[in-house]
Amino acid sequence: MNNIGKHIKELRKKFHLTQVELSERAGVGLRFIRELENGKTTVQLDKVDQVLRFFGYHIDITKDENKL
Repeated sequence: MNNIGKHIKELRKKFHLTQVELSERAGVGLRFIRELENGKTTVQLDKVDQVLRFFGYHIDITKDENKL
């Protein structure tokens, strides 16, 4: 989640949004945005996806070809 949090923080800053503005516009709580950007590892994926979709991204599952 740390990489996703960093990416979301970069996007937020790119679009000149405060954490409060992002939380309101993406429809999630301010505490969630703060925890996500700070790399909390136990965040709800549906909310992460909700924030990513605000910026035009989404969560996707891909196979790591080096595993199994």
